Amino acid sequence: MSDLALIMALPNESKDLFEQAGIQVHYSGIGKVNAAFKAFEVIQKTGCKTLLNLGSAGSSYFDAHALVEVMTFVQRDMDVSPLGFAVGVTPMDHDHPADIHLETYFQHLPNGICGTGDSFEIGLPKVPCHLVDMEGYALAKVCKKLDVRLISVKYITDGANDSAHLDWEENLLLGAQKMLALYQHHFV
Repeated sequence: MSDLALIMALPNESKDLFEQAGIQVHYSGIGKVNAAFKAFEVIQKTGCKTLLNLGSAGSSYFDAHALVEVMTFVQRDMDVSPLGFAVGVTPMDHDHPADIHLETYFQHLPNGICGTGDSFEIGLPKVPCHLVDMEGYALAKVCKKLDVRLISVKYITDGANDSAHLDWEENLLLGAQKMLALYQHHFV
């Protein structure tokens, strides 16, 4: 895909394997604000029609080391419930629903709902979801607003529990290897 741009949150997630293979990666940094800014910048600079997001996620639903394609993104940390809004709903944002659905690309991967939030989740999110990350919803929203397709695949590094911070770091290299193999098989 010549109109494809690859975005990941951190160089930790690629372990320099993509760069060693000659694949350009755009890194957003951690969190929704950084992800939204970088996604907008990448789309404007490259003119891509598809933004591919590869990265890590926690999950108590999927097994560790699985690759999961995100079919829907939700905000797990948007909580304006004291004003009568459902958790996950951004008030007065009539142009975009709280759930951002993606067209799936990979037939062989399991699909899941990813809850994005500006916190490292180690418990049950307030919004129902199968996996958690810190950037995906922002990427999805920018892509929807700019009419760019988003494909998002997450490597499950941890169980989103008390040991998540240890498991995340320990499992990043295997995740980078699996994501690189997926990329090379389908996009090179």
